[in-house]
Amino acid sequence: MDVVAVPYSYRVLIWAGFPLLGVGAGWLLKVVVSWAATLSWIPFQRPVELLASLPEPQLTLGALALGAVAGLVLAFLAEQETVAIAVDDEHVQFTRGDTREEVRRADTAAVFLDGKQLVVQGHRTEELVRTHGDLPKAGAIQAAFREHGYPWVPGGDPYRSEFRRWADGHPDLDEASHAYLRARARALEKDQADDAAELRAELARIDVVVRDEGKRQYWRRLPSG
Repeated sequence: MDVVAVPYSYRVLIWAGFPLLGVGAGWLLKVVVSWAATLSWIPFQRPVELLASLPEPQLTLGALALGAVAGLVLAFLAEQETVAIAVDDEHVQFTRGDTREEVRRADTAAVFLDGKQLVVQGHRTEELVRTHGDLPKAGAIQAAFREHGYPWVPGGDPYRSEFRRWADGHPDLDEASHAYLRARARALEKDQADDAAELRAELARIDVVVRDEGKRQYWRRLPSG
């Protein structure tokens, strides 16, 4: 089995860099609070004066500690967005945070990169998996799939030309499809990635495949049979 993940150096950068940036932000916050306390026209004057009146070095240490904790939280969230891919001759498993998806090689008809996402298509051209999150290096992904005999497509989606931009009310789609796509458009506008992914899955159940370009949605139907 080959496990492809983001480079170790990237993880070190996340866990070391974010807390350091947080410490810097905490120090800057302390400087700004001390300066703002000298101004009489800013909003929330009393809370700002109260913070600035804290004794030293407690004020500085508290600001630095707060920044470091914030940096660690951001590092944890960034770590949860990384995708690890475990590939063997029979299965491939995708892990992102607490989410795991598995696909059998026998069910796989095409594997390719679509922008920053990895897509696994089935034999009806349906999407079995479309990843979300930070992927490992493209070359490492391609090498792992090819080594285990998966049908890697270097040129991207072989059915890309069949996608059409969604227009609400277009007669080639039924009302159920339009309802899902309308809801999904709202989710994309609000950057609600989980809702958008769930609505993509609902569309897949009625044989509609969706891909995004920015906040624009494109669709195609699966072949019948």
